Amino acid sequence: MNAPQERQRFRLAVVSAGTSDPSSTRLLADRAAARIAALAEARGHQLTISVIDLREISADVTNALVSQLISPRLRQAITALGEADGIIAAAPVYKAGPSGLFTSFFHVLDNDLLIGKPVVLAATAGTARHALVTDDQMRPMFAYLRAMAVPTSLFAAPEDWSDPALNQRIDRAASELVLLMESGFAGKIRDESWQSYQHEFGSAGGAETAIDLDTDLMRLATGGSAG
Repeated sequence: MNAPQERQRFRLAVVSAGTSDPSSTRLLADRAAARIAALAEARGHQLTISVIDLREISADVTNALVSQLISPRLRQAITALGEADGIIAAAPVYKAGPSGLFTSFFHVLDNDLLIGKPVVLAATAGTARHALVTDDQMRPMFAYLRAMAVPTSLFAAPEDWSDPALNQRIDRAASELVLLMESGFAGKIRDESWQSYQHEFGSAGGAETAIDLDTDLMRLATGGSAG
């Protein structure tokens, strides 16, 4: 990767749905975040990392699902995602799919929050038989949210942690994320193509027809910039 001409400041949000402490899911997310930070620094950028540990706000996520009430802690997590230039989304695999806590968190987000944002998808499991969960189940959800999942997804079973191939995949995914952040694609979508999207906010599935989608407030609410 060649060094860029312009120094930029990026914000990376790390979402980990691991429930144990220590957590292999958090470990995989942290390794990816460390590599992204190193690559960004090597290219002359500054990177700020925010970690969203879902086990700490699991009750808030559940309450939001059943009552549509957003607690301050959950609002803080949503704000971090909205302000992020890149995201790592890491989930443990249970019953051949990403954990319910992971999917529930993304289910409570506004559909417009992640438009165009680059995302590294990551998963851990107790067996390599679940290796396709990131691409078969997680990737479609982020496609629905209109995020930009990077081409390389990450998966780690117990035998992968000592395999150099895992580090190679992490390097590849990190490079892809840094390049997408540098491109400013998400910002260009908000600034130049925002009105070409069918917007759906909140729980009404787009029925809020009286909302002016082009105000500074609505842009900020979905991770955009005012003015």
